[in-house]
Amino acid sequence: MGAIISRFAPAPTGFLHLGHVVNALYVWEHADRVLLRIEDHDRQRSRREYETAIVEDLRWLGFEWDGPVVRQSERGDIYICALERLRAQQLVYACTCSRDEIAARTVTRMAGPLGPADPPGPEGPGLREDHALRYDGNCRDRGIADTPGISLRVRLEPSIERFVDLRHGPQAQRPSDQCGDLVVRDREGNWTYQFAVTVDDFEQGITHVIRGDDLLDSAGRQIQLARLLGRDTPPTFLHHPLIMKSPTQKLSKSDGATGVRDLRAQGWRAKDVLDKARSLIIAP
Repeated sequence: MGAIISRFAPAPTGFLHLGHVVNALYVWEHADRVLLRIEDHDRQRSRREYETAIVEDLRWLGFEWDGPVVRQSERGDIYICALERLRAQQLVYACTCSRDEIAARTVTRMAGPLGPADPPGPEGPGLREDHALRYDGNCRDRGIADTPGISLRVRLEPSIERFVDLRHGPQAQRPSDQCGDLVVRDREGNWTYQFAVTVDDFEQGITHVIRGDDLLDSAGRQIQLARLLGRDTPPTFLHHPLIMKSPTQKLSKSDGATGVRDLRAQGWRAKDVLDKARSLIIAP
């Protein structure tokens, strides 16, 4: 087997908290090489002061990464090239639909808590459903011009994406049913998470994607999108438990009591923070 290459990829929309530290522990424990990728694709919410603090806190905690820090905001040419590969396959179209308009035309598919796929049927592991708002293809064939203020979507085929998550086991997802055609560039001109992370994982040679359970349902759509971009072998996925502040609400950047900056200000040592994060990890 070759080296396991993973990434730690925070969004600079807030400071690090214990949930991020738990993810970092999973990533650095499993990978031979770790890349640090700042996912600042959302230009409206990202702040350089948060990035500076994230990098400083990671170093204070003792996490070292391989190579320079990579920022999505500096990879526009790479995303444009990837978009052109999709255009060449006639998979890209402009869309004027807002989220409210989509919600008015469709029904959100409901599902239970994240976990293994539904019980196997005669064709193998069952399909997962998620909470995503499914796009109904309203603009697919309208021939709308690509102009400022217009979103771009990529057509998804109705394929079942099967993969084995290193924690959850066999999974089966049909992205065209879960979410419909993906937005790759939003109406503000931002590259979307689903698109940017898929392109980056492909271009950076990421072999293992290690992240929280809240992104498990993104795996199938990213596998399919990567295949459309020319990736023959998808990365291996490991989705770990989230750190919850209540039974139904995950820890967020607004929870100051668990922020690394706040804990440092209270006199916590790096070892104290790491030990606390390890104590929150849920065994498989």
